[in-house]
Amino acid sequence: MNEMDRLLTALREVKDDVDFASETALIDDGLIDSLDLTQILLALDEAFDIHIPAGEIEPENFNDVDAMLALVHRYQS
Repeated sequence: MNEMDRLLTALREVKDDVDFASETALIDDGLIDSLDLTQILLALDEAFDIHIPAGEIEPENFNDVDAMLALVHRYQS
């Protein structure tokens, strides 16, 4: 399974009624809220063994899967 597939699987486990693969404004359009974002952070930690610092929790890092994958890449060892 490639990294994008791992990311999409983790995201679907958090919220399965959102099409993460095609949405480009997840936060801006209100498709995910602060509780969802907390769960996404935990899912990324588990799926990729990373810790994302609070300073990175900005809408532009979580509005779409490409931004989230770029964030994952920044924190992978």
